[in-house]
Amino acid sequence: MRSGRGARTGLRSGAKMGCFTFIKVMMILFNLAIFLSGGTLLGVGIWVTVDGQSFLDIFGAISSSILQVVNVSYFLIVIGAILLVIGFLGCYGAQKESKCLLMMFFAVVLIIFIAEVAAAVVALVYTGVAGTLLTAVVTPLLKDKYGVDKSFTHIWNVTMTEVHCCGLNNYTDFNDSVWYKDHGTYPEPCCNGTQPCTYTAAAESNVTGCFNQILEEIRTHAGVVGGVAAGIAALEIAAMVVAMYLYCHLDQK
Repeated sequence: MRSGRGARTGLRSGAKMGCFTFIKVMMILFNLAIFLSGGTLLGVGIWVTVDGQSFLDIFGAISSSILQVVNVSYFLIVIGAILLVIGFLGCYGAQKESKCLLMMFFAVVLIIFIAEVAAAVVALVYTGVAGTLLTAVVTPLLKDKYGVDKSFTHIWNVTMTEVHCCGLNNYTDFNDSVWYKDHGTYPEPCCNGTQPCTYTAAAESNVTGCFNQILEEIRTHAGVVGGVAAGIAALEIAAMVVAMYLYCHLDQK
């Protein structure tokens, strides 16, 4: 009887260890992929910062997206750095079976998850506030850098042409801008191709701002956007559950 109980106990212990090892390996591989992805994004972000024109020459045809409203290089650098940190904490923490690193990984992912939920709520409920904040940041850039910074100008030209919009809000974003002072006209997309794009032509064309146009595109593809957001949230929750499982079972090994 004792030998039978011992065998069953051994089997249960072996099954637990096998499950722990499997989850540990999956945690390492998953976070290694995140680490490599973060490194790739960070490298691309640095490339865009150092030589943005060559990047736009290669990807300009497919680069008309929401990311063009902001400086894509800084966005990629920030996201890449965050993914590098998360991937390192998860991969190295699981490999070394470090409770400290696993808890740090859990905390970082939890903070990001909460921030994403808060951002989604603000974007859905307080769209006007988000627009005001974006206007306060982007409009001064349009006035100062459009027509001066070649990469910035090219990004906005592609965006306005492909998305069929003008400025962030409308043509008035270019009032008192460096471009308007130098040329006395607005960018061509603000007049639907009418030349010269004078104040009167821009006002009569009344081309929608890129912010509202992009919001409309998001609403049109709400199912896809929601599916992607739900998938990301599910992965983050799964990562936190696995990290906590490894953390709690380290003492039971």
